[in-house]
Amino acid sequence: MIDKDLSVDFMGVHFENPFLLSSSPVGNCYDMCAKAFDEGWGGVVFKTIGPKHFKIDEVSPRFDELTKEGTPFVGFKNMEQIAEHPLEENLHDLKKLKENYPDKIVVASIMGTNEEDWEELAQLVTEAKADMIEMNLSCPQMTSHEMGSDVGTNPELVKKYCAAVKRGSDLPMMAKMTPNITDMVPAAKASMDGGADGIATINTVKSISNIDLDKKVALPIVNGKSSISGFSGKAVKPIALRFIQQLRTAAGMELLPISGIGGIETWQDAAEFILLGATTLQVTTSVMQYGYRIVEDMKNGLMHYMEEQHVDHLSDLIGLATKNIVPAEDLDRDYKVYPKIDWDKCIGCGRCYISCFDGAHQAITWDEEKRRPSVNINRCVGCQLCNLVCPVGAITTGEKVMKPGRQGKAEDKQVDSSRLTHF
Repeated sequence: MIDKDLSVDFMGVHFENPFLLSSSPVGNCYDMCAKAFDEGWGGVVFKTIGPKHFKIDEVSPRFDELTKEGTPFVGFKNMEQIAEHPLEENLHDLKKLKENYPDKIVVASIMGTNEEDWEELAQLVTEAKADMIEMNLSCPQMTSHEMGSDVGTNPELVKKYCAAVKRGSDLPMMAKMTPNITDMVPAAKASMDGGADGIATINTVKSISNIDLDKKVALPIVNGKSSISGFSGKAVKPIALRFIQQLRTAAGMELLPISGIGGIETWQDAAEFILLGATTLQVTTSVMQYGYRIVEDMKNGLMHYMEEQHVDHLSDLIGLATKNIVPAEDLDRDYKVYPKIDWDKCIGCGRCYISCFDGAHQAITWDEEKRRPSVNINRCVGCQLCNLVCPVGAITTGEKVMKPGRQGKAEDKQVDSSRLTHF
């Protein structure tokens, strides 16, 4: 059995592994969090605790899923708000968790409506022995505009409320950012100016996932109506990775501590977040599908990846991919790569021909009699769409050529087809 060091240090706190339950329905009470700890999670971000005066009244139903060709949970819509349990019960559960699991990390997620709320909640969760605080500045379906993503898009409020939390507690604190914003950097910098020690991102994306075509109402339907609310799951991973990259490459934020959230379902997803600079990883929708035991698959997968990369400590992988993502104008445009067809694998389905003709550059020709595609290099631009749509992996990257008049040798260009073939 491969045994690697998955422990990480994040904002001065030591985690036995980087995997946390995110602040969501999967960490809603003591029993749920305790079971997660027993299954091997390194920490939990307890579902967001609000002030005593703010009463939660939820709708039913409150979830929907986005599917594609029979695959469930491509994306997940959630209309649920913060913790519905009384404040005293939530504080009791936090304290009990820390007492019974002293080596695990308990993060208290909090949300207030004003400076006094934020400061008081920070004091209360500190007294309950939480290890860290996460400020939820980003929930997109709160019924009050004084809370959630409406606050997180306002750098002035972000800074003010972060300062309030730091007045109420000396615990390490991260600000949870909303993706419902064009540029996250100003809000993130405002949180740091207010005293935040790190960033958690992303929270869910405002969405309408599906429309009931007969009832003409978005899903889920609540007494004939619906609303815009948060979208999560695998479909938001590209958005999460984009924001993390932009944060880690912003001036003065290259070493910004980040807790990555958004579509982490497999060890590969986890590795991608780590390589872009996330230190800890928060998970919800994967747990909803597979249960808390999914953490074992993710931990084992990461350790095997570390073995392949000849790395003993997970922390040595953090941020290694950041430098390889550059502005579009800096990409090498001097060459192109033709697709290569493996005739032994090709099943003659014609998908590459249809996709290229109807959706790309009409560079695939089709032999009706032999049911065989071929590449017309005079038309091919090397986009590799055919590679991506092939259902059996019969098309890979082939010959590299320099564009006319360009300098250099094509064989020196680095091309990797390993992530282009999906089947």
